[in-house]
Amino acid sequence: MAYLGKTKNPLIYYGAGAVTVERSKGLRKKMTSAEKKLWTHLRRKNILGMKFRRQQPVLFYIADFYCHELKLVIEVDGPIHKRKDRIIWDQNRRSVFEKFGIKILRFTNFEIKNHIGKVMDTIRNEILTQKRQELSTSNPQKNEK
Repeated sequence: MAYLGKTKNPLIYYGAGAVTVERSKGLRKKMTSAEKKLWTHLRRKNILGMKFRRQQPVLFYIADFYCHELKLVIEVDGPIHKRKDRIIWDQNRRSVFEKFGIKILRFTNFEIKNHIGKVMDTIRNEILTQKRQELSTSNPQKNEK
């Protein structure tokens, strides 16, 4: 597998090929206004210290935003996602992500542009939920009677 960007960990690309990686690089330069707005809130570990990546290759799909530590994808859906062919594509994509243990949060352009605070609260709550689950599975409390 070729060296893909700044990371030397090929596992975060989930088997993505060179074509998908190149396509993801191009998409980073053509972000929608909603993606740009959300990125200003996610970048530089702005949200609870979690690192997010833009246009992350996953096999032959590309996630809008991805946090490897949490295996969390955030998708930004425009009007195209209402088309029947796109709904099927998104369902197939979801099943691939889930096979890798990746959870998806979806938001519409409208939500991001008009309710960014609520969007960020939802993301923050998901991060905290996953962190609590991680703590409870790594440090199970003993029931003492």
